[in-house]
Amino acid sequence: MKRALAGLRVYQAAPRRPRINPPPVRVSHGRARLLDYGGEGASVVFVPSLINPPTVLDLAEGNSLLRWLAGQGFNPLLMDWGAPLAEEAKLTVAGHVERLLLPLLDALDRPCHLVGYCLGGTMAAGAATARAPLSLTMIASPWRFDGFPEDAHEGLSALWDQAHPAAQALGALPMEVLQTAFWKLDPSRTVRKFEKFATLEPESDAAAAFVALEDWANGGPPLTFGAGQELIEELFGLNVTGKGEWKICGETVDLSALDCPVLDIVSSTDRIVPEASAARAGEVWTLAQGHVGMIVGGRARQSLWEPLATWLSQVQQG
Repeated sequence: MKRALAGLRVYQAAPRRPRINPPPVRVSHGRARLLDYGGEGASVVFVPSLINPPTVLDLAEGNSLLRWLAGQGFNPLLMDWGAPLAEEAKLTVAGHVERLLLPLLDALDRPCHLVGYCLGGTMAAGAATARAPLSLTMIASPWRFDGFPEDAHEGLSALWDQAHPAAQALGALPMEVLQTAFWKLDPSRTVRKFEKFATLEPESDAAAAFVALEDWANGGPPLTFGAGQELIEELFGLNVTGKGEWKICGETVDLSALDCPVLDIVSSTDRIVPEASAARAGEVWTLAQGHVGMIVGGRARQSLWEPLATWLSQVQQG
């Protein structure tokens, strides 16, 4: 415990490396923006989860899926959901797709590929139902919520029972509330990683990478109350996506009916979004990497970045 607390203190005091060359805004709608990472070729809109910031897809210099993809004949665009406004308390997960994501897609001057990560993949599938993309890729995205283990359902339900009154009064569900659910997935791992961090050289690249990832994992604006309620009560509680009952713009989201190539990338070692919760729609790839490791881990480029770029090129060519 002493070593873990020592690591925590070092993390809190660690210098933060500034982000280099922040991407410009391509289009915006309300609080939401599409950030343009340059490059030539077809646009690829990346849709992150509503939980945590979108920066895991552009974590650091030398570890950025988006900046790498911009050099592979594509124009990556990153959806930044922004922070919810007070008047948006009732905005659901589906409402985020309808009122924020779809208007941004409509503002583009050409069709695009859609790539969603985590809950962003679920939302990207909803968007693909309303606006046919060149292709849809879901990365570590939950769809069959009955595939989560029973203890995860029970823990989230208990957490919601406790947080519901305050969240309703605030009109928002703070990220810190959801973070406790992630910690409970593997509490000992949280302790071990700070123990290990205490042994790193503070100015090393390894320490900087740890700080960048932890800042991402512990950051992010709150969810609107409506999004939190739909996520916990309808997606987790009623499995509306898995049962084929989720609607976007009044239309049921049916992955088998999408008129575009679909790729579903799942992980056999994902503790956050277990393999059993995947839609397994279209072409399915199974990786043996963690939920975050598949995006920013040491093997991410070889196991996900490069195959994804190849797949996007192939489906684009017909």
